Amino acid sequence: MPEVMSHPLQRLDEDAALRTILEGTATETGERFFAALVENLSEALGTYGAWVTEYLPAARRLRALAFRLGGEWIEGWEMAVDGTPCETVIKSAGLVHYPDNVVALYPNNPELKRLRAVSYMGVPLLDADRRILGNLAVLDTRPMPAEPRALAIFQIFADRAAAELRRLRAEAEVRDRDEKLSRLVDSAMDAIIEIDQDSRVTRANPAAERIFRCPDRGLAGTNLGRLLMPGSDRKLAQTIQELNGLPEGLRCMWIPAGLQVKRLDGTPFHAEVTLSRFATKHATFHALILRNVEDRLEAERRIQSLSAEAEYLREEIKALHNADDIVGQSEPLLRTMGDADQVAPADTTVLILGETGTGKELIARAIHAASPRRDRPFIKVNCAAIPATLMESELFGHERGAFTGAAKSREGRFALADRGTIFLDEVGELPLDLQGKLLRVIQEKEFEPIGATRTRKVDVRVLAATNRDLLRAVRAGDFREDLYYRLNVFPIHVPPLRERGEDIALLACVFARRFASKLGRQIEPLSQECIRRLTAYSWPGNVRELQSVIERAVITARDGQLNLDRALPRTAEDSVVRDAEPARRPAATIRTEAELREEERRNLLLALEATGWRLEGSHGAARLLGMNPSTLRSRLKALGLSRTGRG
Repeated sequence: MPEVMSHPLQRLDEDAALRTILEGTATETGERFFAALVENLSEALGTYGAWVTEYLPAARRLRALAFRLGGEWIEGWEMAVDGTPCETVIKSAGLVHYPDNVVALYPNNPELKRLRAVSYMGVPLLDADRRILGNLAVLDTRPMPAEPRALAIFQIFADRAAAELRRLRAEAEVRDRDEKLSRLVDSAMDAIIEIDQDSRVTRANPAAERIFRCPDRGLAGTNLGRLLMPGSDRKLAQTIQELNGLPEGLRCMWIPAGLQVKRLDGTPFHAEVTLSRFATKHATFHALILRNVEDRLEAERRIQSLSAEAEYLREEIKALHNADDIVGQSEPLLRTMGDADQVAPADTTVLILGETGTGKELIARAIHAASPRRDRPFIKVNCAAIPATLMESELFGHERGAFTGAAKSREGRFALADRGTIFLDEVGELPLDLQGKLLRVIQEKEFEPIGATRTRKVDVRVLAATNRDLLRAVRAGDFREDLYYRLNVFPIHVPPLRERGEDIALLACVFARRFASKLGRQIEPLSQECIRRLTAYSWPGNVRELQSVIERAVITARDGQLNLDRALPRTAEDSVVRDAEPARRPAATIRTEAELREEERRNLLLALEATGWRLEGSHGAARLLGMNPSTLRSRLKALGLSRTGRG
C-alpha cells in the first residue's frame, strides 16, 4: 500500500505562522497589505492558492484584492459567487472547510476542475454589524486535513484582513465625506474663509478668491485685517469676542449691517457676513461666510428706478391717450419734419423753437422715435410746471433725508432717461442756479443727486423746447450764454398754424372725428363755410387752440353740424361789424340742392387731395371725413368724381 504524504498543515508551527503574519504585514497597508497577507498565508499553510476578495452584494460577485495561484499573481480577478464554495461561505457567514473532493461537491463549477482543486477552506470578512465585506480563502491540489491549529491561524489571518478592509472602507467614507464637503464649500456662491487664532486665512473657497480678485495666488496666509476697511476690523473683533462667550453648539452669529470689505487691489464693497467658531484638539478656528451685496443693492436701485420709470410712463400714457400723429402737408411743416428726420439718427442736442401750442413735443417725440434710442425711455420735463424749489430734485433726484420730507430716495428724470432721451419743455423757464447743473450733465454726462456723495453717470440725449427768445434772455442775464449754445446745436423751427393754412382743415377733421367718437355722436363732414371760417382765423393759440375750438364745436353741434358760432372766437373786426350792422346779418342762409351738392363735391375733393386719393386706412379720406369707405365710394360715384376725371 503506497505511503500517503502528510500535508504541511499537519506539521504547522503556530509560532512561526504567527510571526510570518506579523512580520509580513506589519509595515504594509491597503493593496500591499493584502498582497503580503495572501503571500504569507499561502506560505504558512502550504497551499497551492490563496486570495482575499471584496464582496459586491448588488452584483453577487467577488473582486480580488490579492490573488495568488501556484506562486503567480493573478491580476484583475473577479467572479460570480453562485455555484462556488465562496457562495457557501457568504451564505453561512462562517468558516467553510472541504478537506477533499471539492470538485464533486460543486460539479457545475468548471473553474475548480480547471485548477484541479481537491480541497478548499474559506472564511467571511465581517463588518462590526456582521455584514459581509468579502472573504479569505485557500485552495489546494491535495487533501487539506482538518487541523485545529491551522483553522485558528486561518481565522487570525481573516480577522487581520477584515480589520484592514474595515479601515479602508472607513478611510474611503471619510475621504468621500471630505470630498463632498469640499465640493459643497467650493461650489458655494458665497465666499467662505477660515481663519486661525492669529486671524490668518487658512482656507478660502473659489468664491472667496473671485470676490477678493486673487484667483492665481489664493488667500491662504493673508491676514484678515488686510481685507477689512477701517472700523470693520474692530467690529469683527468685537463680534468674535461675543461669539467666544456663547455656549458650545451656539457659536454662530449674523453680523448686523455686515462689514465694509476691500479686495486685494484696494477696491471696497459691502458684504453681509455670518461668523462661526469651531475647535479641533489643537487649535480654534473661525469661519466667515461673506456675500457681496453690491450687486443686490444695485439691483434694488435698478428696481426702484424701474418702478419710478413705470410710474412716470403711466402718467405719460394718461396724458397722451388723446395725442395724434403729426398731421399736415403744408410746405412749412414738411420743412420742419425734414429737419427732424435729418437730425434724428445723430445724438445731437436739439433746440425746438415755436409759439405756444404748435406741437413742439410732437416733434421731439418724432425725433426720439426715429433715433437709435427709440426702444429706451422718452422722459418729458415741463420746466414751467414744476416749482423752482423742487426742480433740482425732479431733474437729478435725492437721497433719503436730503431735506425735510425726503422720506425715501428718489430717482430724478435724468436717471430715468439713462440711455434714452429727455425732453426739456419750456427750458427757458429753468431757474438760473440750475442752468449750470444742466450744462454739466450735457457736457460731462454726470450729476449728483441732492444729498448724495457719489456722482451718477448717465447717457442721455437732450431735446429742449421753448417759446421764448433765448438769445434776448441771454442778453438780459436771465439765461446762461454757454448753456444756450450747448442747446442750440441744431435748432428746429415749428411753424405757427397761421402759416399752415392748408393743414387747418385736415387737423379740424381729425379733431372732430376724435371728439365725436368720444361723445358717441355723428358729425357731418366739414362744410366749405366751416373751412373758410377756420382758415380765416389767425389762431394765436395754434394747434392747441384749434383742438379746443373743435371740441367746443362738437359739444354744441346741432343736427350733426359743427357749431362754430359758439366755438370760434370772435375777432375784433368781426365784433365791430356785428355790433354796427346787426340788421344786415341774415338769420340763416338757405341753399339749393345744387348748391349743397356742389359744396359736398368740393369738400370731398378737398379730403381726397389731402390724402392723396387714398380712400381707406388710418390716413384715408373716409376716416378723415368720418364716413364708411363704402359710403364714400357711393358718394363719389353719385357725384361723378374720379382721380382721372376729377369730375
